[in-house]
Amino acid sequence: MRIISGKYKGKVITPPKSFNARPTTDFAREGLFNILENNFNIGDLNVLDLFSGTGCISYEFASRGCRLVHLYELNRNHFRYILNTIKDLKLEQVQAFNKDVFRILPKIKTQFDLIFADPPYDLKEGETIPDMIFSHKLLKAKGWLILEHSRAYDFSNHEHFLKHRIYGSVHFSFFE
Repeated sequence: MRIISGKYKGKVITPPKSFNARPTTDFAREGLFNILENNFNIGDLNVLDLFSGTGCISYEFASRGCRLVHLYELNRNHFRYILNTIKDLKLEQVQAFNKDVFRILPKIKTQFDLIFADPPYDLKEGETIPDMIFSHKLLKAKGWLILEHSRAYDFSNHEHFLKHRIYGSVHFSFFE
């Protein structure tokens, strides 16, 4: 896995072999960031990254000059890896938290320009994330929620649904 663009373009991020996360593929991240760069000035964004896994989405935002990234990862081994990577890359705008997303979302008082969520594909509660984000008013006006998911889910009837994009086996649903 590598950072696609920005200050750390080409930097290879290699989690330990024992890692059980499913990182967003380089191909899917490149497609996602092409969409984002055509709709936002990345340098102006405050981002919330949920179910961070390896942290690759947060590193990509930071590399492209994002103002602030808060990331949440529950798995302690993944969280330690993320902290080490943040320290190694000197990503001062990235703040990492070792918390359960479902418990912390109702307590977050900050609004974000963009929220990215990549729950485990088999996590049944993953389909409740859009409703949680909107019911707790975590997005700023014109902000986006991007939910990564498998093909098993269809959010096109959700009241805040914007669009859907597919990159190989990776599906992104966008909400506004």
